[in-house]
Amino acid sequence: MTGKAHRPRALSLFALPGIPMVRPGDDLTALIADGFARAGEAAAAGDVLVVAQKIVSKSEGRYAVLAAVEPGERARALARHTGKDPRLVELILGESRRVVRHRPNVIIVEHRLGFVMANAGIDSSNVEPEGGEERVLLLPRDPDGSARRLREDLRERLGADCAVIVNDSVGRAWRVGTVGLALGAAGLPSLLDLRGRDDLFGRPLEVTLVGLADELAAAASLLQGEADEGMPVVVVRGLSPAGPGSDGTALIRDEADDLFR
Repeated sequence: MTGKAHRPRALSLFALPGIPMVRPGDDLTALIADGFARAGEAAAAGDVLVVAQKIVSKSEGRYAVLAAVEPGERARALARHTGKDPRLVELILGESRRVVRHRPNVIIVEHRLGFVMANAGIDSSNVEPEGGEERVLLLPRDPDGSARRLREDLRERLGADCAVIVNDSVGRAWRVGTVGLALGAAGLPSLLDLRGRDDLFGRPLEVTLVGLADELAAAASLLQGEADEGMPVVVVRGLSPAGPGSDGTALIRDEADDLFR
């Protein structure tokens, strides 16, 4: 064997087992700490914890009971065009800055947080009814704030400086199928600016921005699953992202540069 041996780059991901159904007011930090213990693992500096939006929203009580919603005329009109429940449409409008596009069974909106997404991220999958009443779940009020608080609480409880991403599954303008996306982030550079760095041939990169938090959110979603897997927290280990931290809002494209708005 000639030449210098190089250690291969590696990244590992594992889901924390045994996270129970989360209810309003539950301590996510305690649930995650218990998950580490069940996995026989300890949190380490540089770990990135990817936490499903659904358990964050549930712990924050972001439920809405459809029977309690009174749709307005605008919601009723949009419901007639899309075939959606007018009560759900009223909630979608309440969570949105504006409707971008709509067609039967789909409403694309600019969410109040800036995301362009279907149905304002409101979901009924894996949302248990209460007292026989159908409920839906809204996105966290402030996903970046949720990520910051969880990171601080985990550092205090586990003694390790971990980054936190709150992720969700969304569709994409150019592609078929959902992928994981970072709604909120803390403790890592969500957006890596590589402009000015040289490529393999010494040419400086001119436009390369890497959506690091989105890439990690998508990788974690492979373990989290979309159905009955029950694995809402994934640990990404081996990356130790360096650079100034930025939150999830850094990944939202400015409207002036968005060809789809």
